[in-house]
Amino acid sequence: MELKNDLLLRTVNGEKVERPPVWLMRQAGRILPQYRAIRSSLSGFKELVATPDLAAEVTIQPVDELDVDAAIIFSDILVIPESMGLHYELIEKKGPLFPKTIETAKDIENLIEGAEAAENLDYVYHALDVTKKELAGRVPLIGFCGAPWTIFSYMLEGSGSKTFSKAKKFLYTEPDLAHQLLDKITNTSIAYLKKKVEHGVNLIQIFDSWAGILSPEQYRTFALPYIQKMCEAITDVPVTVFAKGAWFVLEDLGKLPCATLGLDWSTNPQLARQKVGESKVFQGNLDPCQLYASHKEIELACTSMIKAFGDKHIVNLGHGVYPDTPLDGVKTFVNTVKNYQYSS
Repeated sequence: MELKNDLLLRTVNGEKVERPPVWLMRQAGRILPQYRAIRSSLSGFKELVATPDLAAEVTIQPVDELDVDAAIIFSDILVIPESMGLHYELIEKKGPLFPKTIETAKDIENLIEGAEAAENLDYVYHALDVTKKELAGRVPLIGFCGAPWTIFSYMLEGSGSKTFSKAKKFLYTEPDLAHQLLDKITNTSIAYLKKKVEHGVNLIQIFDSWAGILSPEQYRTFALPYIQKMCEAITDVPVTVFAKGAWFVLEDLGKLPCATLGLDWSTNPQLARQKVGESKVFQGNLDPCQLYASHKEIELACTSMIKAFGDKHIVNLGHGVYPDTPLDGVKTFVNTVKNYQYSS
């Protein structure tokens, strides 16, 4: 189906565009009252993720409400470990919890992987089908998954953490087993993403949410090779890699076979371009807290960011939009971008 708004894809492909495209990480969520209405009628977040018609509805809500230039399928990065046999719960106001974690070689051996595991995620593919039909080509649809290190960190730690010390300890004490698990996660993620492409996504984003807690040496050993493998495997649609806090390996990230690099708010645009070169489109990197400011301050900050990045840029935040962000602030952010015009 031909896209009515292909601004995002034209930007990713390096074409000259009239303005930067804009979307927000976590745009389908609690900033929207219509999302909260749906959530209040369900048992929890996981029920929403696993109900294709509702997942599709909340995916499209920000396109209707905010007029962003892309939709991103409503799902969760932790569907991957669950598909492999490691169940998780999502505790309201606390986050994910794995009743059982990975501790031994036997635990890793017992996990299923690859296409077999990816087949357990039919509800995601169904949600993509419904979303594509309902979007009717209005904007591109983004599919995503977590990077292997980030998924690994939850499977070892069992929950969110400030340090992920259990996961990092495993890298030091059981490096061979760590690589075995990372391989299984990678193979499953590749199979999952390929299925998403089959079901119509126009772009893939890989989230390495906990990149910044590793040392440069650890990241080059336990993270980058697996992202590299994923990028090499996804060839039919462009890939974006967002490694939060990974400013210390910008040059390495710039060598990945992906089209776009997401940047958090701690990364200077000029430094990023100097380190990466001209080959990549950048995405980001406004501080999400900027959207709590006045409309004028949001406009000024957004415009300044656009000018700093130049024309190979997808406007987004440096992380997901926070749940209590004022909707008017989000709209000011989006509208500022949509009213911006590159000089000819």
